[in-house]
Amino acid sequence: MSKKLNINRTSLIHILCWGLIIAFPLFMYRQGDTMSDAMRHYLRSLGASMGYMAIFYFNYTYTIPRLLFENKRKRFVLYNIIAIFVTVAAMTWWWHWMGNLFPSTETAPPRFNAPPRWTRFVQMSLMLILVVGLSVAIRMSQRWQKLQEAKKEAERTRTEAELKNLRNQLNPHFLLNTLNNIYALIAFDPEKAQVAVGELSKLLRHALYDNQKKYVPLYKEVEFIKNYIELMKIRVTNNVKIDTAINIEKDDATPIAPLIFISLIENAFKHGVSQAGEGEISIAMSNDDDKITCEIVNTNHPKRDNDKSGSGIGLEQVAKRLELMYPNHYTWEKGIDENTKKYFSKIILYNEH
Repeated sequence: MSKKLNINRTSLIHILCWGLIIAFPLFMYRQGDTMSDAMRHYLRSLGASMGYMAIFYFNYTYTIPRLLFENKRKRFVLYNIIAIFVTVAAMTWWWHWMGNLFPSTETAPPRFNAPPRWTRFVQMSLMLILVVGLSVAIRMSQRWQKLQEAKKEAERTRTEAELKNLRNQLNPHFLLNTLNNIYALIAFDPEKAQVAVGELSKLLRHALYDNQKKYVPLYKEVEFIKNYIELMKIRVTNNVKIDTAINIEKDDATPIAPLIFISLIENAFKHGVSQAGEGEISIAMSNDDDKITCEIVNTNHPKRDNDKSGSGIGLEQVAKRLELMYPNHYTWEKGIDENTKKYFSKIILYNEH
């Protein structure tokens, strides 16, 4: 539909421009001219307008796309030399034919002597060369615009393919980590493991279905995060201090990329709990001033050799998805606080896209 509108708009521009060029001589009559004299001058000048139009569309529709764009420059120049010569001859013939067909009724002597014929030939040739240049400029700009649109479309397709690939990786990665957590529970607390399986079922719908969408409402993502945190609480001991400050309205429909923060929360539970079952995890989320903020702080305990909870691809996926879905519209600060030996990660998403 947009392509059809674009074609109609281009045709309308052509009609308006050439209509103005053809009508322009009507306003160039001299004071004292009769209607017959004015019409005679207009009809004689009409040949020049038709010649310009013929040269323009000869290049616009044929020589530029089929010769110039195909690197057949010598043929392009030769064809235009011939076309200009023929058009000048036709314009000259039209001028004299109209003059004979509509004789002048002027009685006053001409205000100036007519220039030599060769200067008129040069003048008309130069004007036609300018018309050729104009047609080349317009065609080149259109070609450049199409190339830019094709480039954007290719980039969009590539981005969508990368996002789809990342989402397809994220589902099994998330599911694997969660199952590993439940597996660890089975060994020392089967009842908690059963509860965890029930909690997992609540998460799978969001992870498997909503994750296929480009954006989901923020309240759905928050609900998923809260369920995941409850699932993780089942596994850890009472010696792990977990603070959550999720200040998001229950009906907040601000669009957000699904599962964009889950890998950070996974890492907080993975590295925030020591071998002795102690640690601190703080998770805060807010949406204000047109930005969504997620800040996570946890005690830093390196991953143990017998820890089977993932392969470390989560943070790489977060970085790639942020760059693809929020280019130039996010900040991510992360690292280890040397004073408190805690790991911090803070992502801000700006709602301007």
